[in-house]
Amino acid sequence: MNKLHYFIVPALLLSLNACSQQAREKTITPQKSMTQKLVKTDAEWKAQLSDQAYNVTRKKGTERPFTGEYEQSKEKGIYTCVCCGNELFASDTKFDSGTGWPSFYAPLKPESVDEHTDKELGMSRTEVVCSQCDAHLGHVFDDGPKPTGLRYCMNSVALKFKRPQ
Repeated sequence: MNKLHYFIVPALLLSLNACSQQAREKTITPQKSMTQKLVKTDAEWKAQLSDQAYNVTRKKGTERPFTGEYEQSKEKGIYTCVCCGNELFASDTKFDSGTGWPSFYAPLKPESVDEHTDKELGMSRTEVVCSQCDAHLGHVFDDGPKPTGLRYCMNSVALKFKRPQ
């Protein structure tokens, strides 16, 4: 047998095993909603949003703590995405985390938001984005209250409040 076979065959088997594992994970992992994403150019987002909302939602910025419009709000209603209006969080899941940003222990629906690993700033965090338009909303941490133990720490400027009808 050619010496090259000693390297190619194990590599091929590892590759096939990895593909098989990915296929198994896809079949048991529930898929998020298959709705079409709202896509706009930077110029369109800039025309629609304030400078601060554009910086936070489209450039992954953050607002200063204790300065956001909704940080202390106790009104009843729904928090939507400032970019597309997607309903994200209900006021009854909002709590005072003491962090300076509006915090929620769960999204309105699991498919309202998507989560991505964020390794910026030399640490690993979980970024939260709107599932409809990919707007950066904030981050989620595992130090929240019951029943989920999660803290969705959001930027007020990425949200819009909708009062009940």
